[in-house]
Amino acid sequence: MTTPHETCGTGGFSCGLDATLRIISGKWKPLVLFFLRDGPKRYGELKRLTQGVSNKVLIQQLKDLEADHVLVRTDYKEVPPRVDYALTPLGRSLADAIVPLCTWGTEHMAEMASIFAKRDTLP
Repeated sequence: MTTPHETCGTGGFSCGLDATLRIISGKWKPLVLFFLRDGPKRYGELKRLTQGVSNKVLIQQLKDLEADHVLVRTDYKEVPPRVDYALTPLGRSLADAIVPLCTWGTEHMAEMASIFAKRDTLP
């Protein structure tokens, strides 16, 4: 069994975490991956689920994730236009890896809210 340290340096990455962070960098990508775990979603549904993201940013993040082969965009060539997004097998494995982070966040949400509130009031 290899440790994360033993796999470092492959493909220009300093370690496996570096490779992962290059894929999910940005505020919205991990959320998109998490929400796609339940199955394909249309753009409007993703927009509603990722509250606060602008259209421009969400579109760019979706394009990035598609270019990184973690999601696939299906255009049904219909009128009105119908497009949906779904995880690839690589994307599914990445989305599954995000689940423990979600669990941690849920378990510590109140504590984090308190910490952020205090931090935001600092001069």
